[in-house]
Amino acid sequence: MTTATEATAAGDLTTEEPAAEDPATEDLATEDLATDEAVPDEAPPGAGRRRLRFVAWTLVAALLVAGGALFVMGRQLRDTPATSNAALTDSEATSRVAGDVTNALGKVFSYSPSATAVTKESAKQLLAGKALQQYAALFGQVEKQAADQKLTLTTHVVRAGVTRLTDDSAHLLVFLDQVYERRGKTASTAAAQLSVTAQLRDGRWTIVEITSR
Repeated sequence: MTTATEATAAGDLTTEEPAAEDPATEDLATEDLATDEAVPDEAPPGAGRRRLRFVAWTLVAALLVAGGALFVMGRQLRDTPATSNAALTDSEATSRVAGDVTNALGKVFSYSPSATAVTKESAKQLLAGKALQQYAALFGQVEKQAADQKLTLTTHVVRAGVTRLTDDSAHLLVFLDQVYERRGKTASTAAAQLSVTAQLRDGRWTIVEITSR
């Protein structure tokens, strides 16, 4: 029989097998290693400040560009034809040019057989440029006709509309009624429509071009 002492000795000589590792523990160790490898190195101390300065300068540049664009758009709006046309904004100047042109047309297109010289002199004062040249070329025929036919012409401006007005130039659309009277005959009336260009000279609006419409 085996004694207790022998059993104990035999047990002490028995080599224990190592315990098997837990698979879950291996997985956790692998995950920890992967996590450690994925974590980037900390940024250098000055990198954050440089990034902030870059963002700030970018915003400043964007604001400057936007401000410049708004300034250009504002200038374009202020310089549009509508805003530069004083006929739409300055009623006093508009009335003045319309009055000067109305007065001039009434004088240069009205005459009588005995007063053509007065009309001719008025034209020299109230017309200039192309308008005066055209008028002078035709008035010789008008004088002869007025003398031969005893013709009197009276011109009334029905309406003078200023379509465009600047500091020294104006464009108008003028509607006229002209009454022709021949001695011994019934007077007749004719309507006319003119495009007129005027320039401000020596404080007075002078007609420089007349076009029949």
